[in-house]
Parts: sequence; C-alpha cells; structure tokens
Amino acid sequence: MTVELATLGGGCFWCTEAIFLRVRGVKEVTPGYAGGHVPNPSYEQVCSGTTGHAEVVQISFDPKTISYKQLLDVFFEIHDPTSLNRQGNDVGEQYRSIILYHDEEQRRIALETIREVQGRYTKPVVTQVVPFTSFYPAEEYHRRYYEKNRNALYCRVVITPKVRKLLEHFPTLAVGMG
Repeated sequence: MTVELATLGGGCFWCTEAIFLRVRGVKEVTPGYAGGHVPNPSYEQVCSGTTGHAEVVQISFDPKTISYKQLLDVFFEIHDPTSLNRQGNDVGEQYRSIILYHDEEQRRIALETIREVQGRYTKPVVTQVVPFTSFYPAEEYHRRYYEKNRNALYCRVVITPKVRKLLEHFPTLAVGMG
C-alpha cells in the first residue's frame, strides 16, 4: 500500500486530529508543529507566539482510498479559512490556516482548491500555502485528545460539532463518531 503525507493547520490540532481520524483512507494523524523557525519547539513555546509555528496535523493517507483533494475539501469545510490567526476563541499565529505542501502536485491542488472555495466567502481566504520543511510531533498528552477527553467542555462545545459536520457533509468519507 502506498501512503502519502499531508500537513495541514486549521486552528487547534485537537480539532483537526479528531476530524481526520474519522476520514476513510486516513492511516495515521499526528498533531504537531510546523511552519516556524525554532527546532523542536514545546507547546508552551508555540503558544507564546515566538516560534512562528502553527498547530498542525500530519496525515498519512492511502491515495487509492482518499485523494489529497478530498482531504483539502474536508479541511476547508471544518475550519474558517478567512479568519487570520484565529479559529473561534483560539487566537494567535499558531492557529492560522496553513497548508504545507510536500510536492509540486500538492501545491497545485492546494491553490486550485483555494480558488474553488473562495466563492463561498465574502472575505478573502487567508490560508497560507507554503513548502513543507519540518514537522515536530506534539507532546504525548495532545495525542488523541478528543478520544481521551470527550466530556471536557472544549471537546463538547468545539470539537463534537465539527465531527458532526464531517458526518453530515461527507457521509461517504466519514467513518463515524467512534
């Protein structure tokens, strides 16, 4: 089986991880940090806004089951790509909308998809499209956060509605709430 990588940031990585873990064809989702200038940053450093990193997820996927374009369609549906350096109450550069492409084909698809989704919004899409350079996995306590903390207020109020949106908007791609 061929596996490809996608690296995407659309706000808090707890949200994006929970979504992409429920997408058919996704093999692994790892929350972490990318797009900055400090090697091996900690969560506290990233939250300080001094590293340039965004909270992202690195997605291993089977391109025979789900295409990169379909992953981007999900990505643009589950966050607000017109909101600069924030998603909801999460504010700061680390919550920016960002696509870190791994090759020229991913870059082309990302730019094409942004042109497509721009028509849905009155404000400009501010998603950054930049080359992937490095990825730093987040600390263990961030991994599978939603699965471990489903009853936490943030999970119930922010993540669960996004998971429901995935199930409603992409019923053939979603693998359920579990």
